[in-house]
Amino acid sequence: MTTVRPSAPEQVGLSRSALYRAANSGRLERIARGVYLPAESSAADWDWLVAATRRPAATICLTSALAHHDLTDAIPTALDVAIPRGVRTPAGDASIAWHQFDRATFEIGREEIPIPGADQMIWIYSPERSIVDAFRLRGEVGYELARDALKEWLRRGGKPARLMELASHLPRAKSPVLQALEILG
Repeated sequence: MTTVRPSAPEQVGLSRSALYRAANSGRLERIARGVYLPAESSAADWDWLVAATRRPAATICLTSALAHHDLTDAIPTALDVAIPRGVRTPAGDASIAWHQFDRATFEIGREEIPIPGADQMIWIYSPERSIVDAFRLRGEVGYELARDALKEWLRRGGKPARLMELASHLPRAKSPVLQALEILG
């Protein structure tokens, strides 16, 4: 199942007008502004598909990444997606919260995973990077989220040295992560 965009319908052998005719006849389903799927597509996470389609560098981050790694019980109200600072944030989609991360550190801790039920891939931050980001952005996501994710990660056998190494490469992260490790350890 491949997404189709009006900006590049020729990738699936359609003209722009053929794409709109297919959508009007029900052969394609509009899942977001400018993103279509074949109507017979299997169930998949549309938010993941939309993020990966709109921005190839889209990376699941913060609460959404922690939830994916089973490090929190919090249910994100929107899919948290990071893009490099300076890249235009896509037009309104309330189901995706776009965050701009520094280009110099954007690649740290990223891994590519398949989107369940689709033949596309999306980037996600590792559990360690997600925890460090939660501490860095604790004013935005809340200190409790970071602390609880760290507790669960340590309970599963996470290595504090790896976390501190990662935190030393990211701004405003080393001190709060070290303090939390000292309190929990």
